[in-house]
Amino acid sequence: MTASEAGDRSGMAAKATATARVDNVPAGLLLMAISVFIAPLIDIFSKLATATVPSAEVSLARFVFQTLLMLPFVLWRGSWREISWSLTRFHALRGGILAITMICFVTTLKYMAVADAIAIFFVEPIILTIMGGVLLKETIGWRRYTACLVGFLGAMVIIRPSFQEIGWIALLPIVAAFGIAVFALLTRILSHREDPWSMQFQTGIWGAIFCALALTAGYGSGSDVFDPVMPDWLGLAYCFGTGVMATTSGIIAVYAYRNAPASTLAPLQYFEIVCATLFGWLVFGDFPDAMKWLGIAIIIASGLFILWREKVVAARRLAASAPEENFAP
Repeated sequence: MTASEAGDRSGMAAKATATARVDNVPAGLLLMAISVFIAPLIDIFSKLATATVPSAEVSLARFVFQTLLMLPFVLWRGSWREISWSLTRFHALRGGILAITMICFVTTLKYMAVADAIAIFFVEPIILTIMGGVLLKETIGWRRYTACLVGFLGAMVIIRPSFQEIGWIALLPIVAAFGIAVFALLTRILSHREDPWSMQFQTGIWGAIFCALALTAGYGSGSDVFDPVMPDWLGLAYCFGTGVMATTSGIIAVYAYRNAPASTLAPLQYFEIVCATLFGWLVFGDFPDAMKWLGIAIIIASGLFILWREKVVAARRLAASAPEENFAP
């Protein structure tokens, strides 16, 4: 998943899974596969746009176009009635975190291969697992903590050669992953109190505001991240493509989560790395070497193990909480 796509899915899935129908699991799997196939195109368009447009401006355009494209759905669904103004400060915080996350990730895409950046970013579920144990006091066994450590080692396998090539920028996907993990924790808290569509709509607005403020502060600095420019038609088209792909992938994911449980769909998200590798090779000629494939394999394996252990622990907890049946003597 991309940085912003992960945020979108975490918000949308929270309530959508509550109405999941087991008999529609095949439809859910198909929809998630389509969503995951489309998701890397967000980063492909973002990387193309950064050739002429600063990272913060690409992020701003993404927020603006995605919010505008979501507006008809929000109005049609009546989700605007679900907006809780008392929670505005939390939405502003989520928007600010997502803006920082997107700027970091888009900046990475300017210098790093799409597949490498996405693979490193996939330590986000690992970070979220650790944060859930530390901050939310969730029970995390030694097996999952060990898998988290292994996953980070896999990320280091990818980062090391990239760090030698592009320096500290290679660490930005880790920063983005940490930001999305914090964003997901906030989403868990808010998802039970507000409609997911209105949540994402407000997040888009606040994300655009924070990106605009960053560009205003960076005006005239000469920075290729924060100094705004007037994009040409091609750069504008790439930015629009970013918004279209993000909105399309996000909406399809919503309906995937409504047809199948999140635990069933989660492993499919790792297919995004394969799709990103394919698109990165077709568009930019980038293809991971053997060492990077090793790192990718380690990250995927550790992530899938964590998902499996979470299902096992949840099943045991459910069985332990089930009332014992009373049998007649």
